[in-house]
Order: sequence, then structure tokens, then C-alpha cells
Amino acid sequence: MTAFVYSLPAAKHVYTTRGLRPRARLNCEISHTASGLRGSCFMCRPTATDQVSSKRATHSAARPRVFRESECPRQMGSAAAWAWHSSWWRGDSDCLPKDFFLRDGEELAKALLGCRLRSTVDGETTEGLIVEVEAYVGPHDPASHAAARIGRTQRNNSMFGPPGTSYVYRIYGIHWCLNVVCREEGFPAAVLIRALEPTTGIEAMSRRRGTRTPLCSGPGRLCQALGITSVLDGHPFDSASLQLLEGYRVPEDFVCVTGRVGVSQAPDWPLRFYLRNHPCVSNGPHQLKPKSACPGSGVG
Repeated sequence: MTAFVYSLPAAKHVYTTRGLRPRARLNCEISHTASGLRGSCFMCRPTATDQVSSKRATHSAARPRVFRESECPRQMGSAAAWAWHSSWWRGDSDCLPKDFFLRDGEELAKALLGCRLRSTVDGETTEGLIVEVEAYVGPHDPASHAAARIGRTQRNNSMFGPPGTSYVYRIYGIHWCLNVVCREEGFPAAVLIRALEPTTGIEAMSRRRGTRTPLCSGPGRLCQALGITSVLDGHPFDSASLQLLEGYRVPEDFVCVTGRVGVSQAPDWPLRFYLRNHPCVSNGPHQLKPKSACPGSGVG
């Protein structure tokens, strides 16, 4: 693709032979056209506002849009780039040890950021880096499925299980959600995995998602992309099918905190943690209200 740029290099938009266009999108089009991947990500696929020929539009609509392993995951979530720093890498290792999960929900939630979630469901390996989580810290947490007013039920039974196991439940009767159980057995505390940056098995994720994007931004989307269902409820994260492994050690100043998403009870408790400016983070509040407080923080 040939384009004539008349604006300053730092500008967010550039003038081309096709009019005023976002710089990030233009760069994506140029690189993907050169590598034969044009149209394979949302950044460069044709839109209604693009002045493209009917022949190109027809061809693009008829071709299934399945993501390729070589495609940069950062381009799936937003035009903004968020790069992992090699100095943060903790190294490839075995699964996280049992004692990693013997801590309160708030502490575990922050520790899980940058870790890898790997699924081998149906013999297909899919993996992503955890970029957003929410903590549900115990019976005193009114938003928890195991709040004191509810107690132990058949639905939340896995939440009372051993640390380092999964609690999988269905929301709205449609979407599965994955939680990591923590603290000592019998104490109901868990961390909801809300978003991943896809790194491995992107084609399989795209197929499971019906080529819809984003792939793993949101708890229901990531479970669908990784093939997670109630079959994995109570599953230990150090065994096959679903594993948690070390990944990147994220500096504290890269972690943002807000209230939780989609809860009617205690929505302002500061228990949602995500990586600042990461494009795969799901929709939600992006600032913490000044009067937010979490009673018993550090205890549950």
C-alpha cells in the first residue's frame, strides 16, 4: 500500500490518498498487506467508512476471518500498544506451587497479573497472559457467591475447596466464568479471571469464538476461547487440561485498581486489578471513587 503522509510524525492521524486515517490503523495495513495478512485483524479489515472497491469488500466478507499465530495479539483489543518488558520475565517453569494460593484474595489477585493460563481442552493448546482480575474475599464480602447470607450451596461448593483449584460457574445462563480458589480449605475466597492477552492457539480461540473479537477480553469470552466449562469446576491448576504457570513479574506502578464490574453489592470495593493501558482489558470503570473502601481488607 502506498500512502503520502503530510502530517507530523507524532500525529495520531495522517493524511493519505484515501483521506484522513488513524496512524495506528495505517501502520497495521501496511505491515499486514506486505505479509499477506491484510484483513485478518480488526485494525485493518475494511469498514463502512472505508472507500474500498466492491470487489475487495465482497472478498473480505466472504472469507472467514480466523486469527493467525503470527498476528500480534495487542492489535486485537485496541489501537493502543502495550508491550511486555523482557526484564519482567520470570522464566518458563512448572505450574504455580500450592503455597502460592495460600493468601487472601486481594493479594492473590495482584500476584496473578502476568501469570499464564494454559488450556489443553480437546487436545488443543491455548494460552494467555492474565491482564485483569477481581477478588472476592470471603463471607464478609456481600458480592461473593459465598457471602454470609448465602452460605455453602451446591453451586458454590468448589469455592470452599482447596487453594489452587478452580471454581467455574455460569452467569446469565449463558457464559462460563473461571475463578481461582485461595486461602485455606473451607474459607470461601476466590479470584475471578476477567481478561487475558492471547499468546498461543489463537486460531483455535478464534474458531471457538466464531471469529468474534475481542477473543479474551471478559470472563465469558476467555472461557469460550479456552474451552472452559463446568467440567473443569474444582480442577487443580497443577494438572492437565487447565494450568496456571509463571509468566511476567509486573511492577506495582503498572497495576490499576477500581471497583468491581457487574455487581450490585459493594461495587466500589477496590478489588478489580488490571494492567494500565493494556488493550485486552475488558470494559469497566477506569478510576477509583475517592470514598471506596473494603472492610476487612487483608483479612479475607
